[in-house]
Amino acid sequence: QVQLAESGGGLVQAGGSLRLSCAASGRAFSSYNYAMGWFRQAPGKEREFVTAINWSDSTTTYSNSVKGRFTISRDHAKSTVYLQMNSLKPEDTAVYYCAADRDRYGAHSDSSEYEYWGQGTQVTVSS
Repeated sequence: QVQLAESGGGLVQAGGSLRLSCAASGRAFSSYNYAMGWFRQAPGKEREFVTAINWSDSTTTYSNSVKGRFTISRDHAKSTVYLQMNSLKPEDTAVYYCAADRDRYGAHSDSSEYEYWGQGTQVTVSS
């Protein structure tokens, strides 16, 4: 089993920045390669892909809506994935979820393939 815990959400003004963290734990995490993804869900909307990174080779992919503003990274020593969000817009307001897809090479946006999910952290961007 793998446990994911997000943190770092909060309230920020438009144009501001936040950094989200996703700490992974569990014996299984160190035994496999993972694609680690960030997704978000705004009220009344479907969950959408934000970005993903491969734990081993650092391959990344971004949605068009965040490309150039958000950056995903990972820290092996801390078993943590980060999402640096800059130039935030009100439409970025959502609950942000971290997810892990075991035994995956590369990074991808297919939420149905991610087996493990965190509980989410709220990001609110005021105009």
